[in-house]
Amino acid sequence: MITRFEELKAWQMARELTKRIYVASNASKFKSDYRFCAQIRSAAVSIGSNIAEGFERGTQQEFIHFLTIVRGSCAEVRSQLYTACDIGHVTQEEFAMLLDYAEQVGKVIGGLRQSVMRKRNQ
Repeated sequence: MITRFEELKAWQMARELTKRIYVASNASKFKSDYRFCAQIRSAAVSIGSNIAEGFERGTQQEFIHFLTIVRGSCAEVRSQLYTACDIGHVTQEEFAMLLDYAEQVGKVIGGLRQSVMRKRNQ
C-alpha cells in the first residue's frame, strides 16, 4: 500500500519530466524567451505538485479531481512542446524525446486516475 506521494510512479515520472523540461529550456534561445520559458516550466512543475497535493488531501474524490487537473497540465506541456519545436527552441530530436516522455507520463496519470476511481466505486 502506498502511503506517501513520493512512492507513486506518476509523481516520480512527473519529477523526471520537470527536470527534462528545465534542461531543455535552459538553452539560451529558449531561456531568453522569458514568458514562454516560465509558462512551460510552470506547467511541468504543476504536474508533480498537483499529484502530491491531491494525494495528501486524503480523499479519493479530491485525488481524482487533482489527477484530472494534472492530465490537463500534462497536455499543456505537450502543446507547448509543439510550439517550442515550431519556433526553434528545441530540435526535432529533443521535441520527439520530450513529447514521448510527456505522453508516457499522461498515460500513467490516466491509469492512476482510473485505478483510484475504481477503488472509490467499490
